[in-house]
Amino acid sequence: MKAGERPKLVRGLRQESRRFRLLVIVVGFFLVSLTFVVVSKPDAILFSLNGKLPVDQAPTSIVIQQKVNSPPATTRKTSTDALGGDPRVVDDDADGKPEGTKGEEEESRVLSEPDPASGMTELTPDKDGSAHKSDEETLGGGGDGKRKGKEEERGHAAEKHKVTLPTVSNYTIHDTEDTENAKQQDDTSNVQQGSKPLCDFSNFRANVCEMRGDVIVHPNATSILFMERAGSQRDELWKIKPYPRKGDEFCLSHITELTVKSSKVAPECTKYHDVPAVIFSLTGYTGNLFHDFTDVMVPLFTTASEFNGEVQFLITDMALWWTIKYQTVLQKLSKYPVIDFSKDDQVHCFKHVIVGLHAYMEFTIDSSKAPHNLSMVDFNRFMRGAYSLGRDTVTVLGEYPKVKPRLLIIKRHRTRMFLNLDEIIAMAEELGFEVVIDEANVSSDISRFAGLVNSVDVMMGVHGAGLTNCVFLPQNATLIQIVPWGGLEWVSRTDFGNPAELMGLRYKQYSISVDESSLTDHYPRDHEIFKNPISFHQRGFDFIRQTFMDKQNVKLDCKRFRPILLEALDNLNP
Repeated sequence: MKAGERPKLVRGLRQESRRFRLLVIVVGFFLVSLTFVVVSKPDAILFSLNGKLPVDQAPTSIVIQQKVNSPPATTRKTSTDALGGDPRVVDDDADGKPEGTKGEEEESRVLSEPDPASGMTELTPDKDGSAHKSDEETLGGGGDGKRKGKEEERGHAAEKHKVTLPTVSNYTIHDTEDTENAKQQDDTSNVQQGSKPLCDFSNFRANVCEMRGDVIVHPNATSILFMERAGSQRDELWKIKPYPRKGDEFCLSHITELTVKSSKVAPECTKYHDVPAVIFSLTGYTGNLFHDFTDVMVPLFTTASEFNGEVQFLITDMALWWTIKYQTVLQKLSKYPVIDFSKDDQVHCFKHVIVGLHAYMEFTIDSSKAPHNLSMVDFNRFMRGAYSLGRDTVTVLGEYPKVKPRLLIIKRHRTRMFLNLDEIIAMAEELGFEVVIDEANVSSDISRFAGLVNSVDVMMGVHGAGLTNCVFLPQNATLIQIVPWGGLEWVSRTDFGNPAELMGLRYKQYSISVDESSLTDHYPRDHEIFKNPISFHQRGFDFIRQTFMDKQNVKLDCKRFRPILLEALDNLNP
């Protein structure tokens, strides 16, 4: 090393050392400041996760303190500052998404048929407090929703972040409130929440939250805030996935989780609404005709029909193709364009919000619990009205001498097909029916197929999603369900038999014999699958689907089946 280079090297090392010490001081000061900020938890601090706002805070620029003592503004302000598959079976007519719409919805769409496990009745409510609450009182007393008195102070919010799965739930809605208060009003004397919990998680099928008062829907934060007034002791936080398949972890894994909580601090509203809001999801198992109805259409009718169109729908996990397909029904239930929850950047202010849809057993309305005692007869009438179908009831046999009773046979392809369709048609025509054959795949034009179904007096088909079209049948029409071999009688009745009878239809169920099943081509006659098919159910639904549904076709014994059609004819007699 040269004599002049050593001093230069020493000076360089000293400079680097000073820079390093300065950097350490700056970083240390930053960490100390950050620690102080986190510990102090000021209301105006926001930490963003994956582009979404935390559910318990709001943007620094719009966080405001609730003006609990301020009178309501004369313009549309609130009394607070406003804020803002498989389960298992893939049906061969399940792919209802129109071509060209495959996008972000594609990866979340799950297709299925009625799940035998989904028809479980008389389940016992869970007592383990799995409703995001710290004590039993937060469930609101199960179905009656009339628990009174001041609620005890809840624990920390983190203790409430407990997602319910297979629990049982009976919801309560509109306890003693007048339906006139369903619409938003400027008047602060409208019905308020009182001590009723914000959510009811006691129903085995669906969790539902319902709030009346000052409610802020903040899509960017996936949160719904119920604004508390001064002195309120309410401290609630709930996590909810607004799709009625509670307990189905696979299904719910595709559903956006929302946070419902009480709050005294909120972002300022950017949009005010004069009508209630209903928030629900469209992912799940939609795309299969049966699930379109049992998971969305029937629950949505039950939840929203009382508002007579004066209701705003906000849809999480939007499926645009689905809203286009069922546009007629959506427009009948709501006069307002749907809001895509995931793409909306507004902060909405409502006076009445329902998160989730009221649902019961499969494809069924429990009129003892539904608002205004709605029933499946009402749903059948609603569907006929939505599509402007002309026949309200079947034609009495002989009323028009030259008109034959019409029989619609649902034709399937790939699975559960009729192997002797021509023979069945010939027998039906011999009995006096005018026979119509059509495929009820879910991509069919709903309006056209609804008109066809409404024009017949009897509809028959093998167990499958196509039988869901019975919602368009006129009153007193007959639905005949052919049950494949495999011990599927109970689930067939649960999924279609009971709903049909509750709609005011006649129902006949025909279970095929071993000789009518194509399974005889795959198994010897002395196989256990014919001797004791129920024993195979313990192998799980995948086995049931693959064996008794996906790999089975039907060859009807027309002589054995003939009395069923004769009974259907007899039902048309005056």
